[in-house]
Amino acid sequence: MPTYAYACKDCGHAFDIVQSFTDSSLSDCPECQGSLRKKFNSVGVVFKGSGFYRTDSRDSKGSTVSAAPAAPAAPSAPASVPAAAAS
Repeated sequence: MPTYAYACKDCGHAFDIVQSFTDSSLSDCPECQGSLRKKFNSVGVVFKGSGFYRTDSRDSKGSTVSAAPAAPAAPSAPASVPAAAAS
């Protein structure tokens, strides 16, 4: 369950409380019975593993990036016949 931070608009009392996602927000300050506001903090999110880049876990059919053209094949060298077999 997440921890939420609250602050009173009237007296400035600040506290944290563990609440379920389905619980309603608190509205009354436990110190002065004034009105509360929920404080929001920035969340540090770190994505680890594969699948977070454009090229990860995608098939070539759905990609909008065209594949690089294939390099032309090098001409093959003529087959040499050993001198002993030619005579």
